[in-house]
Amino acid sequence: MRFLVDECTGTKVAAFLRTQGYEVFSVFEQARGSTDAELIQKACAENWVLITNDKDFGEKVYREGHPHRGIVFLRLGDERAQSKIVALQQLLERYAERLPDTFTVVTENSVRFANKS
Repeated sequence: MRFLVDECTGTKVAAFLRTQGYEVFSVFEQARGSTDAELIQKACAENWVLITNDKDFGEKVYREGHPHRGIVFLRLGDERAQSKIVALQQLLERYAERLPDTFTVVTENSVRFANKS
């Protein structure tokens, strides 16, 4: 699986995913300053599952109708890198096969999946 890690999600998350054997495009490292529209277009065109903690991507998908190849929205109370890594590790262990083409919302206590819009 390929992950595009949003700038606000951080380089530590990108590094963790690489250690797990995933192909990763880190916006912070490779495309800093890109707009949300540019990122969602890139992720869709190049078959990346986008990982973000930016709620604006829900707006892009559900209100503006942007297509996507999968989005993981980390809606965590604790925004530290380690919390994001723990949440992603648990998500990938349990639900990795469900992430492509799905809008996934991850909180400390739940995971919700919505069909591709």
